[in-house]
Amino acid sequence: MKQMVRVLLIVIGSISLVLGVLGIVLPLVPTTPFLLLTGACYVRSSDRLYNWLMSNKWFGSYIKNYKAGRGIPVRAKVSLLIMIWFSFLFSAFYITSYPLLRAGFVFGGFFFTFLILRTKTYQPENDQL
Repeated sequence: MKQMVRVLLIVIGSISLVLGVLGIVLPLVPTTPFLLLTGACYVRSSDRLYNWLMSNKWFGSYIKNYKAGRGIPVRAKVSLLIMIWFSFLFSAFYITSYPLLRAGFVFGGFFFTFLILRTKTYQPENDQL
């Protein structure tokens, strides 16, 4: 069972990595949240993959900046908020007809917006590296 969970985490982490890479080039796909998910999956399943991710010259900086308390870039915040509101409002008004479920989607949108806006914004010009 433990091996199956490990393989599942590697698969989820790898899918999240692909989505994070897409977020680098596609304006509406967030990069940082997917790379954080990748890091969380890899750290629990494979030391080799986690070390590769953290030392990677393209991906490692996103995770290191967040872990160091520097925050998430503005572009990632904006694209994440757009994606959240689009998917939640679409689900609330086109997927379900139950008023309570609709209210839950709208509440979820506000909740995640609050969390994202509370997260520190990374500003590279202030970086001391």
